[in-house]
Amino acid sequence: MSKAFTKEDDSPPEDDLEIEDGPALPAGAKNYITPAGLKRLEDERKQLVRIERPKVVETVAWAAGNGDRSENGDYIYGKKRLREIDRRLRFLTKRIEIAQPVDPAAQKNREQVFFGASVTYAHADGKQHTITIVGIDETDADNGRVSWIAPISRALLKARIGDTVELRTPGGAEKIEIVDIEYPDGASK
Repeated sequence: MSKAFTKEDDSPPEDDLEIEDGPALPAGAKNYITPAGLKRLEDERKQLVRIERPKVVETVAWAAGNGDRSENGDYIYGKKRLREIDRRLRFLTKRIEIAQPVDPAAQKNREQVFFGASVTYAHADGKQHTITIVGIDETDADNGRVSWIAPISRALLKARIGDTVELRTPGGAEKIEIVDIEYPDGASK
């Protein structure tokens, strides 16, 4: 059958559709983020727009000029990659637009736990853990960076050194004690 009589469908296959490229914000919640986290999002968006997307567009244009697109791997993969890039760009743009930067170094009350604090806490068995409370787009569990909306962060917010707070876990409530609070510039209380 002639290519002139077939319809080429550029819509993504159903298994390609994803809701978003990152964690969802709770309804009505603000998108708090550190200045460094906001810069990382902006840098990623800039990288995608200025470097990666133009390269993929060039590859797709070249591949489209090679004839039959139905069996052209460069074309098919390139179109799929363009959809991924565009989806990520939409996500980053939305997140950057609603971002509310909060500089933890500017925190005046360093005796309480607020956004951006690094908090060391102890469990009843004496085991200590340190986490840093950051924005939802900055989380990195392997490095102890926990979202401000996570249950542990919510339990710690506004606590002071020596306070015992209750952390609700799937295994039941657990008491944890705040051992230390630090903010980025190294000042602690």
